[in-house]
Amino acid sequence: MRRVIAAAMARSKREIPHYYLAHTVDMSRALDWLAHENAQRPVTKRLLYSVLLLRAVALAVREVPEVNGFWIDGAFKQSEAIHVGVAVSLRQGGLVNPAIHDVDKIGLDELMERMLDLVNRARTGRLRSSEVADGTITVTNLGEQGVEAVYGVIYPPQVALVGCGKIVARPWAVGGMLGIRPTIQISLAADHRVSDGHRGGRFLTALDRLLQEPEKL
Repeated sequence: MRRVIAAAMARSKREIPHYYLAHTVDMSRALDWLAHENAQRPVTKRLLYSVLLLRAVALAVREVPEVNGFWIDGAFKQSEAIHVGVAVSLRQGGLVNPAIHDVDKIGLDELMERMLDLVNRARTGRLRSSEVADGTITVTNLGEQGVEAVYGVIYPPQVALVGCGKIVARPWAVGGMLGIRPTIQISLAADHRVSDGHRGGRFLTALDRLLQEPEKL
C-alpha cells in the first residue's frame, strides 16, 4: 500500500502545479448550533462537526465548480456530481480515499450515517470499487491528530483537496471587541492548470460563509 501511495503522490507533485491557500474560520456559530441540535437528539443520532465541514465543502463547490472534477488527457473535465472523498487512515497503516456520493443532495443525518459507514468499511476492507474511484474532490481532516494546519497533496486525477486542522481557541475581534473564539484553519490545494488564487479564494470565502449559517446546511 505504501508503494501505491508513494507512486500516486509522486505523480501528483511531478505533474500537478499545486497552489495553496489557507483561511481561518470562526466556528462559534457552527459549534453552538451543533451543541443545541445534539442536545435534542439521542446519543446514537448526534452529529459530528466534520459532517458540517463536508456539507459546506460540497455546497461551496456549487459556487466554484473549477475545484470539482478531473484533469484527464491534457484537459479539465468538470464533474456535475459532487462526490467528496474522505481521507481515512487505516489501523494497519496506509491511507485510502473513498468517496461519499452526492454530498450536496443529502441532509446532515444521512451524511453522518454514510460517513460512519464509509469509515468503518474502509477500515475493515469492505469498500466498493465505485467509492474508491469516484471522488471528485477530497477532504482530509487531521484535527483529531492535533494538527492545526494541513497542506495536502492532490489525489490525481482530481484537481483540488481541502485540508482541515483542529479547532483552536484564538483571540478574535468582532465589531471592534476582542474575545476568544473557537477557530479552524482550512486550506485549499488546487491545480493551477484549472483554477487560480482568485477562484480558490472565492471557494474558501464561500466555505466560511456557509459555516456561519449551520442551520441552512
